[in-house]
Amino acid sequence: MESFNFLLLSFSLFFLAAVSLLILRSSAAASRRKRHLPPGTFGLPFLGETLQLISAYKTGNPEPFVDDRVGKYGAVFTTHIFGEPTVFSADPELNRFVLQNEGRLFEASYPASIANLLGRYSLVLMSGTLHKRMHSLTMSFVNSSTMKDYLLLDIDRLVRLNMDSWTGRILLMEETKKITFQLMVKQLMSFDPCEWTENLMKEYMLVIDGFFTLPSPLLSATYRRAIQARGKVAEALNKVVTERRKEREFGAEKKNDMLEALLEGDGGATGGDGSGGGFSDEEIVDFILALLVAGYETTSTIMTLAVKFLTETPLALAQLKKEHDEIRLRKGEIRALEWDDYKSMPFTQCVINETLRVANIIGGVFRRATTDVNIKGYTIPKGFRIFASFRGVHLDQEHFTDARTFDPWRWQSNPGPTSSMTAYMPFGGGPRRCPGYELARVELSVFLHHLITRFSWAPAEEDKLVFFPTTRMIKRYPIIVQNRSISMNTE
Repeated sequence: MESFNFLLLSFSLFFLAAVSLLILRSSAAASRRKRHLPPGTFGLPFLGETLQLISAYKTGNPEPFVDDRVGKYGAVFTTHIFGEPTVFSADPELNRFVLQNEGRLFEASYPASIANLLGRYSLVLMSGTLHKRMHSLTMSFVNSSTMKDYLLLDIDRLVRLNMDSWTGRILLMEETKKITFQLMVKQLMSFDPCEWTENLMKEYMLVIDGFFTLPSPLLSATYRRAIQARGKVAEALNKVVTERRKEREFGAEKKNDMLEALLEGDGGATGGDGSGGGFSDEEIVDFILALLVAGYETTSTIMTLAVKFLTETPLALAQLKKEHDEIRLRKGEIRALEWDDYKSMPFTQCVINETLRVANIIGGVFRRATTDVNIKGYTIPKGFRIFASFRGVHLDQEHFTDARTFDPWRWQSNPGPTSSMTAYMPFGGGPRRCPGYELARVELSVFLHHLITRFSWAPAEEDKLVFFPTTRMIKRYPIIVQNRSISMNTE
């Protein structure tokens, strides 16, 4: 009898839970219709569809998460991810509209874990006048003239310095991370590789690990370690800022780096009020911390994946070798690349374009509506979050022929984001377009030049590409490298 009562109670609880879930879903659907939200589902109570998204992006083929919903609801649908109901857009027209209306209809909005780790004065989180001034300052620092006169020499030197130690089996993603971190530290604060930069890099890796975790030190050990590492990084950067201020007081020679520009106070805003004047230490530290993350993580991953895709596409690798061997033979020996050399790499730019499209290191951006927005027959209510998915567009057959195939030749007839390529947005768009997009291209071009002209390589073992919490190779892409002589082998 007791077992019967237990079964009856269990069935009753299950029935009540099922009915409650149906009522919640029905209520959510009615709410969406009333507010004219795009069709979709909020998934499970509280969790939404976050677990399905994470599960998909931890595989080498996350596309079904978007494909299934686009097939059922269309390119714009409603979901519930990372703690909030969200409009998910795989529509290039809507994405461009969202990005272009930054500061008018939409504002940046990221999960609390990312916001807390980057800091309120990071470029991706600040807004208004302060953001415009910081963005403008960054653009001026990485313009073509600055790269040509100052940055290219350091990029070339540090790439070659790191490759000098390459022999036998290496973990390519680890090596590219060293390169890009050293480049960013040099460009931002004029530090050459040393024990200090190595220790700083270790802490940064812990910070990045916490980006997509529960923003609670009690519930997530990864987030707790990330917050602790963030404190150490901020402390180290703050010491550098303090020391540089002292040097300036004693009339030390100015340096050509981002920190110097920040200390000059070009368009600065003490306290973040946009009123002008010099930047505060907190603003400078947050700003540099976030730029280090952006330049270090994304560019190193693109370098690694470019090598992976080229290895799997022998015809593209052969054409790229021909382009760079010609540059090397023209120069006569291993020497620093010059600006004219960079400008004579047309197929390299095709490879970079295609790697950015297929890899989608920045899968999309979060924004929040600052007012009710009516578009495409739907209403995005004030305060509602929207995710503009670049990946969902870049891998859509409607916008790119054989969209999920690595095909750098497609860019020879479509050399840039024009005409049929208006859907291409690897660096975002609008007022928040990545200010370092040209710098990233230069770094990638220099890296590919020295890799191809100095080495041949082959994968050391099978590896797997995944996309959560960041885009990366599980085993860090182990390869075996050998020195090559282009005088003997100019294929």
